[in-house]
Amino acid sequence: MSTEHESMMGILKLYELRSEQTMRQARDWFATGFHPESTQDILQVLVGDHSADFRMVASYWDMAAAFVVLGAIHEEMFNAINTEHVLVYAKLQPFLEEIRAVPGIPPYLYLKHLEPVVQRLPDWEDRVAAMRRYMKSRRESATAAQK
Repeated sequence: MSTEHESMMGILKLYELRSEQTMRQARDWFATGFHPESTQDILQVLVGDHSADFRMVASYWDMAAAFVVLGAIHEEMFNAINTEHVLVYAKLQPFLEEIRAVPGIPPYLYLKHLEPVVQRLPDWEDRVAAMRRYMKSRRESATAAQK
């Protein structure tokens, strides 16, 4: 297990990676422009123009969660500082079982670390539900503003 200082430095490094321009654009698209309603929506993204964005965001948060699972970053500190991993999980969780059944996607690997980190939050189901309500509200506000 890392010390608090090492954990903090790991989180700062993750923040640095998250701030890189291409990653920021991918995160913005994932948060505001990606609204999957089915597994098929996700599979279409994987072969479309936003494939790199999707993979960048999903793999980044699974990697960050791996640092938590493996003890390089303290879980409590990670969850106190981040919420975006809950957003990513909230968008993908309804489809995980079907995605993991797709040939070519190793079912034991896809979001292997992100899922337990989110599900170990004491109120994870409430947080995921709240995040979904928030995303729906933002989408509705954006749609209304365009009219």
